Amino acid sequence: MATLILVRHGRSTANTAGLLAGWTPGVALDERGAEQAAALPARLAAVPLAAAVTSPLQRCRETLAPLLAARPELALHTDDRIGECHYGDWSNRKLSELSDEPLMKIVQQHPSAAAFPGGETMRAMQARAVDAVREWNARIEEEHGSDAVFLMCSHGDIIKSLVADALGMHLDLFQRIHVGPCSVTAVRYTPTRPFLLRLGDTGDFGSLAPRPARAPDPAAADTATFESAAETGGNAVVGGGAGAA
Repeated sequence: MATLILVRHGRSTANTAGLLAGWTPGVALDERGAEQAAALPARLAAVPLAAAVTSPLQRCRETLAPLLAARPELALHTDDRIGECHYGDWSNRKLSELSDEPLMKIVQQHPSAAAFPGGETMRAMQARAVDAVREWNARIEEEHGSDAVFLMCSHGDIIKSLVADALGMHLDLFQRIHVGPCSVTAVRYTPTRPFLLRLGDTGDFGSLAPRPARAPDPAAADTATFESAAETGGNAVVGGGAGAA
């Protein structure tokens, strides 16, 4: 099945200010974020992309702008389901203030029980994002074939929840995953299970390009997936951390 490249948006003005942006309008990339976005086309230059899907939020659209300018033929789609978590009353508040809220302990240690006042639960956030990925994955494979690669630009908590799903991890463990601004995470979906190929990677991604077609070897069928995962592994950055806007 298709390979999904998840790009977290570049560093934003909310990141710099220490705000939990959520769906607050007008949150743009800061100067560093714009530099990160400008470097994205070269980082992904060796990877043919069948389509790009973005969160509707401004910081994600700005992150993809240089890539779309470099690839005018690349189709762009918007999907609200990969938009940021709806933080409700917590939106646009300082993280330093929220750290004193009793709910923050739940968000960090038991997120499957977390429900943001006036917003959504973290379970609902993960469910909608996983549904979006699965539907887009099936669509891309049907339209472009099983070796196709497509890209989604989204947000820290969304990407972390998708990684947790791909790894078969409970949502309560997803805060152990870290994805930095404009980092790239790659997941290869197969009929039996997903494989995490990159996590929070900021290096070169040429090895994610499909390998040249070759005659099938029935004797190697059972090990092909593991060989592919091993060949495309490396350069992964794994770390803990809190949710990010």
